Order: sequence, then structure tokens, then C-alpha cells
Amino acid sequence: MVAGALEFCDVCAASTGKMGRVGFAALRSFRAIFLSSSQSGSGRSISRLAAAAVVSACLGVGLGGCSRLRPKPTTQYVYVTAKQTFLRDRVAAVSNRTATVENGDKLQVLEHGRRFVKVQTAKGEQGWIDEKVVATQEIFDQFDGLKQAHQSDPAVASAVVRDEVYLHARPGRDTDRFYRLAEGEKLKLLKRATLPKPVPPGMKLAAPATAAVVGKDGKAAGAAPELPAPPAMEDWWLVRDSKGDTGWLYSRMMDVDAPDAITRYAEGQRIVGAYVLTTVNDPEAEQADKDIPVYVTVLSPYKAGLTYDFDQVRVFTWNVKKHRYETGFRDRNIEGYLPVEMKMAADPYGKSPTATVAAPTFSYRVLSDEAGPVIPDPTTGAVVPGKMVLKTYRLEGNLVRRVIEPGTTAPGEAHPEQVAEKKKATAKTRRHK
Repeated sequence: MVAGALEFCDVCAASTGKMGRVGFAALRSFRAIFLSSSQSGSGRSISRLAAAAVVSACLGVGLGGCSRLRPKPTTQYVYVTAKQTFLRDRVAAVSNRTATVENGDKLQVLEHGRRFVKVQTAKGEQGWIDEKVVATQEIFDQFDGLKQAHQSDPAVASAVVRDEVYLHARPGRDTDRFYRLAEGEKLKLLKRATLPKPVPPGMKLAAPATAAVVGKDGKAAGAAPELPAPPAMEDWWLVRDSKGDTGWLYSRMMDVDAPDAITRYAEGQRIVGAYVLTTVNDPEAEQADKDIPVYVTVLSPYKAGLTYDFDQVRVFTWNVKKHRYETGFRDRNIEGYLPVEMKMAADPYGKSPTATVAAPTFSYRVLSDEAGPVIPDPTTGAVVPGKMVLKTYRLEGNLVRRVIEPGTTAPGEAHPEQVAEKKKATAKTRRHK
């Protein structure tokens, strides 16, 4: 029996390498002792016990040798999502702080507990941290992917964070979040998404709207089928902060970066973007900087879920004689889309000498009247318009002129408010007067 056990050990030794063979060589040295004891009847029980001991020892040594062939577990990391927190020496009501970590710090995982993780910082400090304030490698990779995919995207506008807030991996309040932005952080806006606003627990949706059906005689003929009330919407922006970190931010947590000198003229609308077209020197201006910017602004109603970015373009020129801003151009009732492009360019269609001289020029796109309805993607919230019309203007002195080929008719445009209905309403108002 002992011989069979030793043969088993030999087989194991052949498959475990040098370290295993060294251990088995020591065990085989006891072969003669165990065989001699098995010759007598009184030694049979001892022989059986010895065989069991040999097999147990072989398994222990063999497994020790085999463990060298197993791949080492990959190193795991987590990332701090809290603004600032501490590592502790134990998971207990009373513990000592071992290190301070901040948002974005990379920590190596040493051990997993029930609700806590033992980690090590880049400085070698160790301690336990609540798993609620760390993000997994998978979440970090999502944000890193956003950064890499959009690092070259041009900004369509600038904004400032209102309060401390998190960036999200996708539009939506319940999506993964990671980077925490400080109040006043400068942002570059890249693109917009609009999604249905989540309904708070316990709150019911608005009742479906009904409309009366009017017959040919002008009398009510019953009620039309109930139509579901449109859901409340909320806007999200893909943004890039001053460090290059990229993610989605709820639009109500930031303000577009526009100077106070022109925000007072917003007339109840929201400034979506403000862009410097050129500057005008005014030696008698009250400002310390005598080079006064001329702004192109795009505005929209204070309403989320719009299928366009702006419905008005307004140029603020500077009156050198009166030392104040004035409206030099306005384009209303349009369905416009960012970005707004700024450059110096000549007028290719102009015949005057000034047309060949490069002047401040801006362009933007509006929805064509030949395009179909724009419907935001229900999953991603992306707003993708159909056919659009490019509109280009030049600033010549204080006059804004459209750059268009002479003799051509400007393409038709879509309008948020129907022009025909507005004309009818105006005519009706005049009749009543």
C-alpha cells in the first residue's frame, strides 16, 4: 500500500517541477522503513497510517509546486468619486485616519470587505474606504473613452458651473458619475441631448388631453380620442472642463458664459452662446479696455426639450459716439443649430471694392422648410436635424449684410411659430381695432 502511495507521489513529482521533486525525494527516503514495517502483521496498521501520511504529504507538496503554474490575479483599481475623504485603519465605529484622498485619485485594491474596500494609494498609504465613494475601473474607462473620442471636438459655446456637481457618463440623472466639478469651473460645450424628465416616486403623470370635435354646423359633435400629454423634458450637455475631463452635465447646473453688458438685453430669453466677432476701439469708453468687443449672440426660450438650439440671432455693435451697445442685426423665428462659425472673409458675390476686402463674417445653420420634423432620439437624447440652410453674414462698418449670390432666392426656412398664423392674427387684431 505504501509502495502504491509512493508511486502516486512519483507521478505528481514529475508534473510539479524542481520544487516538487525535492520534497518527494525526501519522502521516498522513508520507503525502506515503511516496507519493513509492513512485513509483520503487527506493523500493518502502522503501514496503513504511514501510507495515508505519505499521500497527504505528497498532495501538500504537489499543490505547493502546482501553485507556481497558476496565473497571478490581476491588480484591481478603484477611483475616488467624493470631493475628499479619508482612509481608515479598520472598519469600526472608532478608527484612525491613515490617509486623505481626493476626487479622481487612483487606488489599488488589496482586500474586499462587506461594504468597504482595503486600498493603497500611489504613496503606499493603506486603509479602508467605503465602496460608495469609489468608482470601478469600468466606470473610469467610460469617462476615459469619452475624453479620447471628443478631445478634438470644437466647442460650440462656453459656460460656468453654478455649484459643485458631477459629470455623468451618459445623459440622465441615474447614469454613472465620476468627476466632481467645483463651483465656477469653466466649461466648453460640445453637444446637447434632451430626454424625458424622470417622474419623482409617488407623482402621477398629467392626464391625457382631450379636444372637442366640431361638426360642419359649428356645433360640438363629441370628444376627440384622448392624446397622451407630452412628457416634461430636460437638457444635458456634453462638456469638457479645464483639465480636459469630459462628461455629460445637466443644463440647469451651469450658465452660458456671456458678459453682463449684453445679458441685460436678453429680453426674457436665454443666451445660448456669445461670440466675439471683432473689436472696436473707443478711446472715450468707460471700460478700462478701450477695444470693445462686437458680439454675435444666439438665444432661445427658457424651455427644455426644444428640437433646435436657438430661435434668434442678435448682433450687438458698439456705438462710438454714444459709447453703448446697440442691436445691429436680428434674425428671429428660426430653428437654428450650433455651431456658429466666425472668420474674416471677402464677399465672393460682391462687386464693390469693399467686397474684396476681408471683413468679420459669421455663419449659422437653420432648418429648411423641406426638412421633416425633428424628433430627439428616445435613448440617447441626440437631436439630429434633416436638411438645413447655411446663412452667412458680413459686418461692414456697423452694417450687417447677407452674403448671397445676386439674383437668387434665399432658400425657405422652417419656423417655430407659423408665419401664416401670425399674419392672420395680426390682421384680425387690426380689424378689431
